[in-house]
Amino acid sequence: MLVPLVVSLLAGLSILLIFLALAGGKETTPLEQRLAEYGARPLTLEELELSQPFSERVVKPLINASARFVTRFLPKQYVESTRLKLEAAGNPNNWSATDFLGVRGLAGAMLGGLALLFLNALGAPISQRFLLTIVFALLGFQLPVIWLGGKISSRKTEIIRALPDALDLLTISVEAGLGFDAAMAKVNEKWDNELSRAFGRAIAEMRMGQSRRDALRNMSARMDVPEVTNFVAAVIQADQLGVSIAKVLRIQSEQMRIRRRQRAEEKAQQAPLKMTFPLVFLIFPSIYILLLGPAILILIHSNVFGTLF
Repeated sequence: MLVPLVVSLLAGLSILLIFLALAGGKETTPLEQRLAEYGARPLTLEELELSQPFSERVVKPLINASARFVTRFLPKQYVESTRLKLEAAGNPNNWSATDFLGVRGLAGAMLGGLALLFLNALGAPISQRFLLTIVFALLGFQLPVIWLGGKISSRKTEIIRALPDALDLLTISVEAGLGFDAAMAKVNEKWDNELSRAFGRAIAEMRMGQSRRDALRNMSARMDVPEVTNFVAAVIQADQLGVSIAKVLRIQSEQMRIRRRQRAEEKAQQAPLKMTFPLVFLIFPSIYILLLGPAILILIHSNVFGTLF
């Protein structure tokens, strides 16, 4: 009984270490890398391998092996949809679609193996071990998808919140005489959020030779936010028809302000309904216990209930 429990605890600790390693360590600057390269003696092959972070030496090969196994059973359309979801999430940890599928397979295998070890330690029936192992393996395979969905939702919320201010800065910059590309660069310099980084990527694509229309459409597809899609469509249409971009940006900015105020009013109207559950099930019982508890204790000690019943 003791050995399986120790093995289970070690397996759980290994899962925790792997996910901590996926977060990455401290990044060194290019200057520090050059000083370390030229200021130290040449390293041996073993020292070079050990100098790499834990995620590169251990976690990355496990993810690659898991990815090769998982992608054999998945169609290409599923891999492509995973890539689009990662783009919508802002490419967390710089994972490709195969890397993320490898993480899913690794999480499923480890959670299923951990469940099997615990069930063996508890002496569960074989049928129960088999069923619960499959359930926990599927749960582990699905947990990264839930995490990715949360990243997508939080990124879209951040983009929607930052869009009105970014449009104001774009409008002011264009009306001051800057071109639209230079105005986007101003937004990228002014803030450090998901929207400004998306603008910076679109500017980099345009500098590499891509047209403004294609770069903006790619940016809109990566974000998958209706407000950004409408903004990009309006800018592209104004560019095609020769309409003043400053006027289009002014209209878009006013509409975004109105939509933000409407979202705030909607959330304010939803607040009383959301407060009902904690009030009824958490706050009111605590108040009743504080107010009526001493009185009930006094009545119990004075045998009032005994005389009544």
